[in-house]
Amino acid sequence: MAKYGEYLKKQFPLIDEDLKKYVEDILDNGAGEFEDEEEVFEAIGEVLQGISEKTEDDIKDICSQLLHMLQPDHQGMNNGPRKVLDAPIHLASMTSNLTETQPELKSIWLQTRDDNLKVDAKKLEKAEAKLQQKQGKRSDVKAAPVAAPVLQTATASQVTSKKDSKLEAKGTNRTQDIRIENFDIAYGDRVLLQGADLVLAFGRRYGLVGRNGLGKTTLLRMISAKQLKIPSHISILHVEQEVVGDDTIALQSVLECDFVREGLLRREKEINASISNGATDPALSSELSEVYAQLENIEADKAPARASIILSGLGFTPEMQARATRTFSGGWRMRLALARALFSKPDLLLLDEPTNMLDIKAIIWLENYLQNWPTTLLVVSHDRNFLDTVPTDIMHLHSQRIDTYRGNYEQFHKTKTEKHKNQQREFEAQQQHRAHVQEFIDRFRYNANRASSVQSKIKMLEKLPELKPVEKEVDVTLRFPETEPLSPPILQINEVGFYYSKDKVIFTNVNLGATLESRICIVGDNGAGKTTLLKIIMGILSPTSGLRSVHRGLKFGYFSQHHVDQLEMNVNSVELLQKDYPGKTIEEYRRQLGSFGVSGDLALQTIGSLSGGQKSRVAFARMCMGNPNFLVLDEPTNHLDIETIEALGKGINKYTGGVILVSHDERLIRMVCKELWICGGGTVASIEGGFDEYRKIVERELEAANK
Repeated sequence: MAKYGEYLKKQFPLIDEDLKKYVEDILDNGAGEFEDEEEVFEAIGEVLQGISEKTEDDIKDICSQLLHMLQPDHQGMNNGPRKVLDAPIHLASMTSNLTETQPELKSIWLQTRDDNLKVDAKKLEKAEAKLQQKQGKRSDVKAAPVAAPVLQTATASQVTSKKDSKLEAKGTNRTQDIRIENFDIAYGDRVLLQGADLVLAFGRRYGLVGRNGLGKTTLLRMISAKQLKIPSHISILHVEQEVVGDDTIALQSVLECDFVREGLLRREKEINASISNGATDPALSSELSEVYAQLENIEADKAPARASIILSGLGFTPEMQARATRTFSGGWRMRLALARALFSKPDLLLLDEPTNMLDIKAIIWLENYLQNWPTTLLVVSHDRNFLDTVPTDIMHLHSQRIDTYRGNYEQFHKTKTEKHKNQQREFEAQQQHRAHVQEFIDRFRYNANRASSVQSKIKMLEKLPELKPVEKEVDVTLRFPETEPLSPPILQINEVGFYYSKDKVIFTNVNLGATLESRICIVGDNGAGKTTLLKIIMGILSPTSGLRSVHRGLKFGYFSQHHVDQLEMNVNSVELLQKDYPGKTIEEYRRQLGSFGVSGDLALQTIGSLSGGQKSRVAFARMCMGNPNFLVLDEPTNHLDIETIEALGKGINKYTGGVILVSHDERLIRMVCKELWICGGGTVASIEGGFDEYRKIVERELEAANK
């Protein structure tokens, strides 16, 4: 320990002794568990970044050195044992690695690659080794080699009209509307859409909704990759991958999206340089005048202000706008990608769960901004309030087809409900009519006097259109475990303060009490310390001042998106629970998964093949397998569909334990919140008036910022 303690002191001379001890404890506890430097960085990187001006790459280098100190024989180090290659070198993998070390080889936007389909060779090799080890324990027979999983890919096919094909071939197609008719999309052997139609009218804003796992994200990827054919002159931008970090400052990164402006400014510099060097060609002066005219025509001088407004709305302070993109975390780089898209104004903007990366203030700003969006927008979102505010139309993906409804989500819900009622009434009326006619036929089938009537009735039945009963979507239920009552006090933090370094205080004098009846919701800007507060409540972090006291019988269940992302991808859900909670029957594991909507064949699919929302439900099931009596939920709605968020709210309300929730989903907060805490300004404070009052505060702040 002394060795890497000295190394930490050398790298961070100003590190507080308590903080150094905290980092050393993490390294001691995880010494044998860290697989690579990325895992070390995940464990202590945020803490180390908070106490220095070092870049993320510098911190990663330090984490790599620490890993070598913890595990001197670690394979990743240059002075570790050499590994003899036992397989051909795969050049495509080498190229992929090269693009990561040479950012200039990599496009700032990645639109056509489905990251979910990548296989990490190292992780796959480890997973195979673990599985073989398990098989070896169960049997004395030598384990058979494990076959690598077959990669599934999404495929699309569509019928195109001859008229559109001719216009496209001639280059005379100028329509801004998009019509994708009679198309199919499959993912491996599974058909997601069949004979579907998609019509996007220019200038309309469409919200795409549907249950998790039905193919919403895949559809967006098929459109952005142009595997579904649309007119070639229509520009598409799909905000899916974060901006690659380099030395470009954030504001310039956004401005670079305007290729016309950037090209004109570059040409202006070239011409001025030539004139300064003594060039006398009159054509240069004429071209320079033309460049100036074009710059004035596109209002190039106003572009920095417009880009700054967008960045500010998404939470970037003036100081952050002047920072290099490599200094930002993945979440902030995703915001940069969104800012670039909003600044670019493509003909078709595709957004997939844009509110996942935003706090409530940024969500409200984005809602207001997109209401004046000038081109076509197609957005996948689970945020009910966002869908009530932004879209002009709702597209409902279900039963391998897409139905379009005019209006926002609330209007869609009413119309769909009424439509289903009418369809069911019509079906039931027809069934009664059929039964009545069939009864007549059966009664008089052998009556010669009624033969003609019977024949006419039979023909009438044959001509009746065949109506089908309304296919009801299966209701989602999330059932949290029953808990035993505990005598108070349950949970108390008094005069608590916390800082990563003395010049970076997160909060001071926090007083918070909770019982098994508590439904506390914590809101605040990103970076205000919400997740840090949760970790102090659970005892993962120790406060730098104040006291934390908990009932000895209190058992926390912690959910965060971080846990979802770290699920083992090469096993199925039953195997995952079996590994974490051994000794139970298969029926118990399946019953637990079924409590969170993961049932049937879904429980036997590899976790890597599940949608984001389905993975979240698996993470809920795993969290509750330990029967917690107090839930701490950090942004639990990311990737959940609307129906599952509703089920989550109902499940929390029925739960007999305590709940502390960090969320930006307005509807969920309104469903469950009994006590609202605002985290920000170095403290945490309760607010009278609940979410309505908080929303008013945020809107006043946005109005003041826009003046």
